[in-house]
Amino acid sequence: MSGSQTPDWDPGLYQRFRGLRLRPAIDLLRSVGPLPEGAVIDLGCGSGAAGPALQQLGRKLIGVDLSKSMLEQARRTGCYDALIEEDLSFWLPDAPAALIFSNAALQWVGDHANLLTLLASKLAPGGTLAVQMPHQNNAPSHRFWLSLAEELFPGRIDPDAQPEVMLPAEYHRLLSPLGRVAIWETEYYQDLAPDGEGHPVRRFTEATFARPVLAVLNEDEQAQLITAYERVIGSAYPTGPDGRVLFPFRRLFFTLTV
Repeated sequence: MSGSQTPDWDPGLYQRFRGLRLRPAIDLLRSVGPLPEGAVIDLGCGSGAAGPALQQLGRKLIGVDLSKSMLEQARRTGCYDALIEEDLSFWLPDAPAALIFSNAALQWVGDHANLLTLLASKLAPGGTLAVQMPHQNNAPSHRFWLSLAEELFPGRIDPDAQPEVMLPAEYHRLLSPLGRVAIWETEYYQDLAPDGEGHPVRRFTEATFARPVLAVLNEDEQAQLITAYERVIGSAYPTGPDGRVLFPFRRLFFTLTV
């Protein structure tokens, strides 16, 4: 993950939906073609969920993340040849890489125009940059956190601290001069199980998108915001008779092969 003023990531809370978060990573990896010589970089490796799949490529595997707690989880997988604690905004590989793979991480990093150009320059000839990011900011699951926080605590939430993703056409204009580009979106209909601690969509989003929102509030304010979110989220994502929720979640993918 990238740098921020929010507390470190909670691997336990993040891992509760491990299978749902891993599927886009596997879909992204399946889109990658033959690779040249060089290392595989798991950029924003988090807890190392994609490590076992990336290890199957048979290359040196390097994980990069800023979260100490997530890197400790990644280390326990035993998949990585090296794990580096670094801000994704600044880290670049020392040698040309065969694959720079980033699953659900770069949305936390600003200045994509500069960052992606730099990453592409660090690929070996024939190498690939493969990226997946949530493209869910306009959905009720995400908008409600921001609108309710602004309503309850005006001016407290920094809009620059929120995940940011450009439009697909902007990525295409940026990347197409650099090599062969493929861009697509997938909407995953996620079947969320009942959760005794709250609405499943709230539990899913508070581990990721809502982190910078909740981080600037004290415990009482957090509880107030969560209560308000719980009051409205069911109108957008109703629970079934068994307490389950079908949660559409859109993700943006692109690959660049140089």
